[in-house]
Amino acid sequence: MEKINKILDRTVNLLQAVGITPVMAVVFLGLSVVPLFIRDEFLLRLLTSSLMFGGLAMAFDFTAGYINIVNFGFAAFMGVGAYASGLAVLNLGISPLLGLLFGAFVAGLIGYGLGLLTMRLGGIFAACMAWFVALALMAIAANWVGLTRGNSGLSVPPLFNTTNNLPYYYVVLIMIVFIYVLLTRISKSKIGLAFRAIGQDTQAAASSGVYATKYKVINFTISCCLAGFLGGFYAHFIGILTPQVLHTRNTVEVMAISYIGGRGTIWGGLICAIILVPLMQYLKGLMELRLIMYGALMIFVMIFYPRGLVGLWERGSDFLKRKVGVAKAIRREGKDVPKEAKNKGRLQ
Repeated sequence: MEKINKILDRTVNLLQAVGITPVMAVVFLGLSVVPLFIRDEFLLRLLTSSLMFGGLAMAFDFTAGYINIVNFGFAAFMGVGAYASGLAVLNLGISPLLGLLFGAFVAGLIGYGLGLLTMRLGGIFAACMAWFVALALMAIAANWVGLTRGNSGLSVPPLFNTTNNLPYYYVVLIMIVFIYVLLTRISKSKIGLAFRAIGQDTQAAASSGVYATKYKVINFTISCCLAGFLGGFYAHFIGILTPQVLHTRNTVEVMAISYIGGRGTIWGGLICAIILVPLMQYLKGLMELRLIMYGALMIFVMIFYPRGLVGLWERGSDFLKRKVGVAKAIRREGKDVPKEAKNKGRLQ
């Protein structure tokens, strides 16, 4: 028993060293064995899409939840990564897996340039500027027909020469684990501390010696790079790209998932996507109202549960800890009472 406890302790310490909490270790382990129980290709494809949206929500939350800047052009960077990856594979003949990295690089490069221009503005001005750039990028994708084929759609080679969704599922799961570990490690570093300080009060952070613009640009670039990374996966997973992938409604969907999951938590968006994306699919008869439903739920959460699903989880876990602590204290007190006192109490 002692050996098992030592092995468990070492495993927990190793996971925490790379940034994976015990709760997320259980989540990732559960996700890794899900395909053993799901044989339906539609469900597996739906779960793959859920993980992809979860990754996008984590990347979005890294900016909105830490430096308090809402990137209204977020979907455009996903689209840039998708188009960059697809065009690189078609025109340069590189592997689709390398195309994912190329898409991340191009999206990160554009995000860096935009960050240099807008992060000094801060707040709603930076958000609006990102939105205007996103609209411009969508117009370019629609009108540069010779390169992107416009609204006719760009056919993109798949990652794998198979119709089976299982390889795609494990690829996106690996990407999600990588993104989670990366963002968690950054958030717990000195850079992450600077991000939180900027998000809480930019002027106070600047007066403490934090170069706010520099850290905002770093944060924004990382978020855009990860959006492009997942956009590349989207391109080779779906197989065809249209300018609609850059549309603002996709940003709204990712933003809603991120906020409902829990702002500033990183992993909340992933859990929310796993729950909410399949639910919305099964309510596809109301898909015209999807954004309204997302918006109403997001407003409800922001008013009554600012920490979202993560806040509910934290409340539940704190409640259980208190109950367990009380139970242990009662047992301890019962053991500490002498036997004569117990017998005397019975006689009385």
